[in-house]
Amino acid sequence: MINIKLIRENAESVRENIKKKFQEGKLVLVDKIMELDASWRKEKKKVDDLRAERNKISEKINQLMKAGKKSAAKSLVAEAKTIPKKIEKIEVKVGKMANEIMMMMMKIPNMIDASVPRGKDDSENVEREIIGKPKIPNYEIFNHVELMEKMGLLDLDSARKTSGTGFYFLKGDLARLHSAVLSFARDFMIEKGFEYCIPPFMMRGDVVKGVMSFEEMNTMMYKVEGEDLYMIGTSEHSMIGMFKDKTLKKGEVPQMLTSYSPCFRKERGAHGIEEKGLYRVHQFEKQEMIVICEPEESYEWYDKTLNFTVEFFKKLGIPVRKLECCSGDLGDLKAKSCDVEAWSPRQKKYFEVGSCSNLTDAQARRLGIKINGGQGNYFAHTLNNTVVASPRTLIALIENNQNKDGSINIPKILQPYMGGKKKIGMKE
Repeated sequence: MINIKLIRENAESVRENIKKKFQEGKLVLVDKIMELDASWRKEKKKVDDLRAERNKISEKINQLMKAGKKSAAKSLVAEAKTIPKKIEKIEVKVGKMANEIMMMMMKIPNMIDASVPRGKDDSENVEREIIGKPKIPNYEIFNHVELMEKMGLLDLDSARKTSGTGFYFLKGDLARLHSAVLSFARDFMIEKGFEYCIPPFMMRGDVVKGVMSFEEMNTMMYKVEGEDLYMIGTSEHSMIGMFKDKTLKKGEVPQMLTSYSPCFRKERGAHGIEEKGLYRVHQFEKQEMIVICEPEESYEWYDKTLNFTVEFFKKLGIPVRKLECCSGDLGDLKAKSCDVEAWSPRQKKYFEVGSCSNLTDAQARRLGIKINGGQGNYFAHTLNNTVVASPRTLIALIENNQNKDGSINIPKILQPYMGGKKKIGMKE
């Protein structure tokens, strides 16, 4: 959420930002906010004037009482008693107007960074860097579903019976590889100086509204029936929510946290099936990182955290690329974002395995996350970045380490987490 002062003082910049995001339907909100804000300030002044009048009358009553003019004071007391009811009536109106303004403000997208490329959708995202040499073997790379089912390590049919489409059973060495990736990601981030955390896997509605847009909330989140609780779609949301209504001292930032969690999303139904198997599912597990920092340091942290993910995949031996999100592909709370995509030798293209985002003060304003700078409080900046999401990373590992016979070489960095095992092959 942006500062309403920006609309009051430079509405045109807000309109231009909306146009850059190709959300022209929201332009009318700027005018509605300006009109309602003017009315709100007018009514607020009435309340302030009434309070000032009440103070003046009270002072006059005291003077009359001291002068022994009780009769004159009595008439003023009656007048003073009418003021609280007037204030209460206007305050109800002011509260409703403030809430209406807030709801509209939460639909206005965050101001995007000047460096963000302009584009309408993800087809216009911009490749920034390729890390590692993509390889295409001279033999067929088997589909991860067919290969893992043949090895008896993946069971989608049973998952459909227990839970429906978009779920899976990982078994044996594949389940173990899945855990190895997450364990390595945890240790990797701890070595980078991040504090390890396991957050709640559900969060309240006010936190959900604080960390994401209404559109994302409706298309992604699973709501617990009869409860003000939502299953988390990613752990960064509850991790940012941990700082709700907190004012951090200057020496307490940056806050650097890395978190493990399962993630639950409705996105399979919302976005369609891109690929059979483990690519787009309702449930997955992820190691995440968040940073809460000084405003002037957020883009430095953006570069740092993005490069942590790149380094992580380099250690796994998986070629990746940085694909910067264009203006039209940015979520409403994001000021700048870049996807990390892994190479698929089977499809001969890259696919998304993570995303790094700087949300500047958008989440902090919604959740009341501030920093005490010594001469007053100001809103912090928040960032989030995927260290690794499984099972998408499993697809990349299976394809990039697959031998001609279908066996899978386990990267050296993961072997200690697999009990020294070096290869996954067919069961004897």
